[in-house]
Amino acid sequence: MRKLALSDEILLKTDKAARYIGGEVNSVMKDPDKVDIRFAMCFPDVYEIGMSNLGMMILYNMFNQRADVWCERVYSPWPDLDRIMREQKIPLFALESQDPVRQFDFLGITLGYEMCYTNVLQVIDLTQIPLLAKDRGEECPLVIGGGACAYNPEPLAPFFDLFYIGEGETSFDALFDAYRANKKAGGSKEDFLLKAAQIPGIYVPAFYDVSYHEDGTIASFVPNREGVPAKVQKQVVVNMEKGYRAIAAPVVPFIKATQDRVTLEIQRGCIRGCRFCQAGMIYRPTRERDVEVLKASAREMLKNSGHEEISLSSLSSSDYSELEELVTFLIEEFKDQAVNISLPSLRIDAFALDVMSKVQDVKKSSLTFAPEAGSQRLRNVINKGLTEEDILRGSGEAFRGGWNRVKLYFMLGLPTETEDDMKGIAHLAEKIAEEYYEIPKDQRNGKVQIVVSTSFFVPKPFTPFQWAPMYSENDFINKAKIVKEEIRAQLNQRSIKYNWHEPDVTILEGFLARGDRRSAEVILKAYEKGALYDAWSESFRYDIWKEAFAETGIDIDFYTLRERSTDEILPWDFIDAGVTKEFLIREWKLAKEETVTPNCRQKCSGCGAKRYGGGVCFEGKN
Repeated sequence: MRKLALSDEILLKTDKAARYIGGEVNSVMKDPDKVDIRFAMCFPDVYEIGMSNLGMMILYNMFNQRADVWCERVYSPWPDLDRIMREQKIPLFALESQDPVRQFDFLGITLGYEMCYTNVLQVIDLTQIPLLAKDRGEECPLVIGGGACAYNPEPLAPFFDLFYIGEGETSFDALFDAYRANKKAGGSKEDFLLKAAQIPGIYVPAFYDVSYHEDGTIASFVPNREGVPAKVQKQVVVNMEKGYRAIAAPVVPFIKATQDRVTLEIQRGCIRGCRFCQAGMIYRPTRERDVEVLKASAREMLKNSGHEEISLSSLSSSDYSELEELVTFLIEEFKDQAVNISLPSLRIDAFALDVMSKVQDVKKSSLTFAPEAGSQRLRNVINKGLTEEDILRGSGEAFRGGWNRVKLYFMLGLPTETEDDMKGIAHLAEKIAEEYYEIPKDQRNGKVQIVVSTSFFVPKPFTPFQWAPMYSENDFINKAKIVKEEIRAQLNQRSIKYNWHEPDVTILEGFLARGDRRSAEVILKAYEKGALYDAWSESFRYDIWKEAFAETGIDIDFYTLRERSTDEILPWDFIDAGVTKEFLIREWKLAKEETVTPNCRQKCSGCGAKRYGGGVCFEGKN
């Protein structure tokens, strides 16, 4: 019987003890003496969030299919347990074995969003190994990062031994084989890292040197070892049937996870090309999974998990070519089992509304649109590919179908934005309300509610807007005020509710998203001063971060407020993410010209992703 890492006395002091005990249905148990590699897979946020992460579960499943690897899960301890672990010097442990992570070969950390960076340091720190990679000895686990934020690993580079760039199904087997061979040969950590750096998709920060100009921009970024590539190539699963590792039996948490359901990934990538969207660029080309395989997978995952909901995961579900067949199958197959079907990322059209009316409960929940910008001019700038006519037609059909609540998501602070664009948010909400009131009164479903939410734009690496400036905190506040006042001036203002995000989190996210290796000093200082769970509004303390900037002498405005030249060396330029810099520059210019680029199925825009030899780039070709 397993011995828990925490005593009953400690568990009873924590908010949710089930976060830390492991032993869930479908969790993988192995004999530690019969494996060559022990891998602690960490999501640096609370258990309920981490258990909802599809990428982590795919890798957990994939690694454990190898007889020589045991992959276990680790999440950030909530502040109540964090405090106890520090006071009693309890090392961070993995859920399955309850063994200390410092005894493992690898600590893998998923980097899903920038605001988890202080939690990354918390995890390394509680493991009781040095925070900086250069201070770790041979006995320490190798710390490896991956995920969306690894496309600019530089702000975290000093804390990691290596990063994996791209989709994990491709090169992890080669990495494990190299580790086993090096271990058998009695090689050192540096010997292994040199071998790892030559595996496609692997970046070892210690093997690259950065120098800077007097103005603070990067002068050079070059390898400092022979055989280390100047460019790190993003890894992609080209064939989604041969290369994809489907999850047959997902781990079922003891407590409700944020997304308490089976997640079925139907495709990767997106054909749309929104210029602000990092995921739409870095996950190119769009690759679909076979609909028959998905049907079988849905049956198996629901049977093995007992979940009562299945979610179809993709960046743009409506663009999956077999969506109608798949959804029809799911409705028919599980109609007697009370299984709900969740369809995120749908474009609201007649088909989507028909599907949602079938899969939603009797009480129809709200519909969600993401126009992103208030005017057609600005939607053209960002290449949204959604017209006002589309939005109003979709809303009208929804209202006639019985819905009476619409959520609208916008961004403020987009490149070229004017006051008219901001006011256009209020005007669009008003037009949608008017659509509702055009329906005869006896056919309406109560009062209409339009919920308008605005976030503030953050430029991300590998997007056409990676060179764009951000605005100051006061500028963002003023933009939100303009929208709020314009909504109050509308005839149907009582039907429109307005929410906006706080700008301080946005400013910090902008710094972390485009930071360089020097940014690590600020992250470390903020963590030492108590910053933790920055993605949680109740935990976020901007005053700590301001002190960290002041004490390190690093100017946040340098990273957020200035427009970059397209000639400048960017901190992530050493990564080949599939889309070429020439394409991104061309899109940046087209944005300023308010010119729309067709989606990938309408016309190839020559982004560079065709070189992978698969996906949407080769649809209809033998």
